[in-house]
Amino acid sequence: MPELVIGSMANLGLDRLVKGILVGFLPSQRNHAAYVFIHARLNESFRAGKTKSIEARKEQLVKLAYMIKDNISALQDAIFADLGRPKLESDFLEIHQLLKDVVNAHKSVEKWAKPEKVPFVLDTAAMKPVVRKEPKGVVLIIGAFNYPLWLTIGPLIGAIAAGCATIIKPSELSLTTSSLLTSLVTKYLDPNFVAIVNGGIPETTRLLDLPWGHILYTGGAKVGRIIATAAAKHLTPVTLELGGKNPVVIDPNSDLKLAARRILWGKASNAGQTCVAPDYVLVPEEGQDAFVKELVAVHKEFYPEGPKTSNSYARIISHAHFDRLKGMLDSTKGTIVLGGTDDADREQKFIAPTIVKDVRPDDALMQSEIFGPILSILPVKNLDAAIRYINSNDHPLALYVFSQDPYFKSKVFDNTQSGSAIANDLIIHLGIGGLPFGGVGPSGYGAHREKFSFDMFTHNRSSLDSPGWADLILSARFPPYTDAKAKKLASFGPRTLPFPRPGTARRTSWTKWVVVMGLLSIMSAALIKYRRK
Repeated sequence: MPELVIGSMANLGLDRLVKGILVGFLPSQRNHAAYVFIHARLNESFRAGKTKSIEARKEQLVKLAYMIKDNISALQDAIFADLGRPKLESDFLEIHQLLKDVVNAHKSVEKWAKPEKVPFVLDTAAMKPVVRKEPKGVVLIIGAFNYPLWLTIGPLIGAIAAGCATIIKPSELSLTTSSLLTSLVTKYLDPNFVAIVNGGIPETTRLLDLPWGHILYTGGAKVGRIIATAAAKHLTPVTLELGGKNPVVIDPNSDLKLAARRILWGKASNAGQTCVAPDYVLVPEEGQDAFVKELVAVHKEFYPEGPKTSNSYARIISHAHFDRLKGMLDSTKGTIVLGGTDDADREQKFIAPTIVKDVRPDDALMQSEIFGPILSILPVKNLDAAIRYINSNDHPLALYVFSQDPYFKSKVFDNTQSGSAIANDLIIHLGIGGLPFGGVGPSGYGAHREKFSFDMFTHNRSSLDSPGWADLILSARFPPYTDAKAKKLASFGPRTLPFPRPGTARRTSWTKWVVVMGLLSIMSAALIKYRRK
């Protein structure tokens, strides 16, 4: 994509410069003023209230829905050009979910944005305390290449529903999709609501120099730390979706064929370039070969003529990412039982779904997130050893268990931490309504999707309206302070605590039991005496 070279801002004009940025030109370092201009324009729109009314939000959501619906074929083609991803995968993993989410947001936005009444308390009910749902302002969404629609348009749905103005910075690696999105957003959506800026690291760095109501970043932990540090200069709240090494724990008594089928699908979809894809499998030592056998059989079912000629398998995003993955395979000490580098093709950016068994914790495949179609199998002695290994590493974005044993599943989930905890399937939890998408610790913080996206871009503003006669109740708060006023104010707190003092629970419980039994005895005696009369 060509660079827009600027001689001087006066000669070109900001409007033309901004148009150049919006249609996908990568601006030079001299064009920082253009970002300031776009940011200021959206701030002006926000302060003027153009994004805040429910009617305006719903209108933009309708336009966004038709932007997707009218251009499904073009979006499929763009993603294929960037990632070689099959159209069915794009439909299932991104497009259908986006349409469902925007329809739900349009239906729910009025309810979501309605002031929330607090629980009734007699002392303060007359003050009408509520939580106002207010947009945070101009927000920034920094997308990622692996899901160039879902990770930009998905959170945009929440930002529009929240009443925010938004700048989207799509990934520079998925150039075809980013260019198409730029064209579609500027065609369908109100520029008072949304602007889109393209570029790489220098452009993102300059965007981070500006103050934002909120920043959402999806990508790696290294850049995530840079984003968080830059945001701290302006005390900007941030949501980070960072990924990590997602483990799968296999119960030896589980259905290995089912597990293999779903795990290989989760690893091979989008050529493994999914932040919640399985990274490695922890399987009992004695069950490793049986599980690998099932994986090989499923692979043959998925790709009967091989994945290289299949129309059901994607490609790696770039040559640099291809080289990184090939380097891992060249360095592994594990046993490659399927795939590998034999038919890897740098020109086509093709690496086959690869299974590596007998992988040890110090292997090259275990030092960082794979983010590709390589699945490591780590044999472990037992479940306790699997849990210890998971806990010795950073908290993953997703943790998977395959088991029909409730105790087995509970033991894994109760003794680990992860962004999500999924049993007997993979990845599809991202498409289930009502579930948040987010990490914990090194895999990120904050969450979004559907209502959670609305909440992310919404400020919960405390509000009340206190009547003049409230001082009849609260007059004791005013000086001069007296013992009588202190006694009156003390009545606003509990006279006694509704739970026993530590160490006295059994005695208190026994005392209450004796009292209850005594009262029942008295009542019984009185009833008997009454009947005798």
